[in-house]
Amino acid sequence: MSCTKFMKPEDAEETFLKTYVPGESFGELALLYNAPRAATIICKSEQCELWSLDRNTFTYIIKTAVQKKREKYDDFLEHVDILKCMEREERIKMADALKEEWFEAEDLIIREGDTVGDKFYMLIEGEAVATKVIEPGKPATVVKHYGPGGYFGERSLLKDLPRAANIVCKT
Repeated sequence: MSCTKFMKPEDAEETFLKTYVPGESFGELALLYNAPRAATIICKSEQCELWSLDRNTFTYIIKTAVQKKREKYDDFLEHVDILKCMEREERIKMADALKEEWFEAEDLIIREGDTVGDKFYMLIEGEAVATKVIEPGKPATVVKHYGPGGYFGERSLLKDLPRAANIVCKT
């Protein structure tokens, strides 16, 4: 499937934007914002099989998913020590902005000394450890354990400092 668009009203030809492959979706912006279609999608093969949703069903699914996410995250955020001073409305705004990241056992989440400290993490489930090089030339030592509700990375964000420890996913 090919996606094209007139970039300017005076354009004589549409500009190619992308080719859709199985598993991708389109049309959600028109449904979300009750707006005209922003681009043209044309089937370029002999046959295309598509699934579709009407506006009411799509809106219901999205609203329900957003509400469930807010409730799940608000309950979780309410129990994170560093965020206990936040009002419910502030937690809801934060919940809307959160992005889940998944790590597997032994994945490095944060590297000690990194100067790009642009993320603050809160552990929803599982375990992680903080390790630190105490003596140069020797292996890093575990200095802290984290479980659900634990958090790390705030120091680097708040003070614009290099990461103080490695954070390694354990489960």
